Amino acid sequence: MNLKKLNLKVNNETGQLDTLILGLADDFGDVPSIDDCYDPQSRFHVKNNSFPNQFDVSNEMNALMSIFKKNNINVLRPKNINGVNQIFARDIGFVIDDYFIVANVIEDRKEEVPAINSILKSFSSEKIIQLPHDAHVEGGDVVLYNEHVFVGVSSDEDFETFQVARTNYRGYEFLNNKFDKLNFHAFELNKSDLIPEDNSLHLDCCFQPIGKNKAIISPNGFKHESDVEDLINLFGQENVLLVTSKEMSNMYTNVFSINESTIISDHRFERLNDWLINNDFTVELVSYNEISKMGGLFRCSTLPLIRN
Repeated sequence: MNLKKLNLKVNNETGQLDTLILGLADDFGDVPSIDDCYDPQSRFHVKNNSFPNQFDVSNEMNALMSIFKKNNINVLRPKNINGVNQIFARDIGFVIDDYFIVANVIEDRKEEVPAINSILKSFSSEKIIQLPHDAHVEGGDVVLYNEHVFVGVSSDEDFETFQVARTNYRGYEFLNNKFDKLNFHAFELNKSDLIPEDNSLHLDCCFQPIGKNKAIISPNGFKHESDVEDLINLFGQENVLLVTSKEMSNMYTNVFSINESTIISDHRFERLNDWLINNDFTVELVSYNEISKMGGLFRCSTLPLIRN
């Protein structure tokens, strides 16, 4: 893959999207065993014989790809690895300002990171940050809102206890020190390896800014009620849609913004989509039901590199 040099730029979740990495869905392997699942959604669907098949998953991601083509977005893809689930590109890296941070992901997902090496070569080497070995951050836990950076974290106890705890305070502190001109906020999330409604896998599974000053929030995803209150106060009660724990497990907050006025959402999210339309958003609808059974949705599948 020969790529022109890219000048990274991401300061929020809603700026006009120019270039992104989109995950791969064409070769994710067989249905995993229960023991090989590392999130409660996947575990639930394996146990209930409803885990998605290759055909349906590929069709859903192709539908998402068509939305990006329609909107003239430059889409890059990882190198395919046989039998490895590479759908959720968000977590293996993320951009803050004009830096790309390579994530320290869980052991089960380490194979995914080298698959974007050819893309990383299109960035200036000075703009690539490798986290210290004990600093763990996954991209789904990092949400940007201009001068604010929100990070979903787990306490040391939770990080050692739960398979779904992916970002620790050492990772948060590293980023806070590196980007000292930005305002960082740490939010501890509720975790469960077994019950989807009790688990917020990443911060983007319970919170996302949209438009210029609005947000979707699931209070049940946060360990501390005061964090939810702080977010509501920041955006204003009238600008926030609160979603239930069931809606959270269905990934209501994991929509994806092409720009401040255009949002990709799922056909199933009727209450959310009505709210978006009533607030003057253009909603691009994509069916992503099968992929959601693996514990992620639109934001999880996408890794923005340039937003203008």
